Amino acid sequence: MNNNFNISEVLDYLPKHIKTMVIRLSKESLQKIEEIRLRLAKPLCATGCCSEIFIGADGEAEPSGVNAYIINEDDLRYSMQLVCNFSMYSVEEELKNGFVTVNGGHRVGICGRAVIENGKVKTLKDISYMNFRVAKQIIGASDKVIGYIIRSPDSIYNTLIISPPQCGKTTLLRDVIRKLSSGGEEKLFRGMKVSLIDERSEVAACSLGIPRNEVGMRTDVLDGCPKAEGIIMMIRSMSPEIIATDEIGRLEDANAITDAVNAGVKVITTIHGSSIEDFLNKQSLNRIHKEIFERYVVLSRKNGAGTLETVLDGKFNILFERI
Repeated sequence: MNNNFNISEVLDYLPKHIKTMVIRLSKESLQKIEEIRLRLAKPLCATGCCSEIFIGADGEAEPSGVNAYIINEDDLRYSMQLVCNFSMYSVEEELKNGFVTVNGGHRVGICGRAVIENGKVKTLKDISYMNFRVAKQIIGASDKVIGYIIRSPDSIYNTLIISPPQCGKTTLLRDVIRKLSSGGEEKLFRGMKVSLIDERSEVAACSLGIPRNEVGMRTDVLDGCPKAEGIIMMIRSMSPEIIATDEIGRLEDANAITDAVNAGVKVITTIHGSSIEDFLNKQSLNRIHKEIFERYVVLSRKNGAGTLETVLDGKFNILFERI
């Protein structure tokens, strides 16, 4: 598998002195980083591959955190300015969800004081915690799964990828889209027109309309659009054979997916969960497991992110199970 990511894209959203500290880490440590966390009055921290390190002012890995660099208010303030391109207003809608997606598809989680209006979060103030999640494209991430998804040389099974956070569901989805769109040697698959609704700009990582990640030659991307609206828009405008989207969860998403399948379009999407039971217990999505999905792919990180746990058919018969 080929890993394609650029941590320097993430480091550009950190104050220069913190960026310098991180760059001084060993090459091996840099390649493993999945998250960089800034917590007010706490040690600078990086995590990856099930391990955690604190970072000293000299760039040395600091296991205990005792001699690590301590994050201050100016660090957080300046990082936030870089993330929002010096305009908090421009990211106000995203802040309601607790994160901002930056160039390259990297997600910056943000915590602070919630400003509530009419019982809902309007924005966040007094930013005290930031989590920079490094997006990684892995070419070949779907090699073990793609054979279960392809029905015939010109069709696929409606597929749901189930995974806890940070277990590789978006990475897997991206590579599945790439293969289904471009076609390939898997069962001589011809390649199909894919419409990707990339609500959080994490799958294709578009910049000025151009995907930064490889999502295939027949993929059309609707960037930054809510999933339910985007699915209907793409069906009307782009005549897709496959609709792809990430992280469904609302009743509106379920209804839009049902509409797509009823229109003869195949669907591949993802959801948060640690097992098939987690999905079945989600009331807002309860109806679609009986009507829509023909394949369920369950991931974990027991052997690292992207560990394939189980593949089930539409009747929950086991097609693959990790030993």
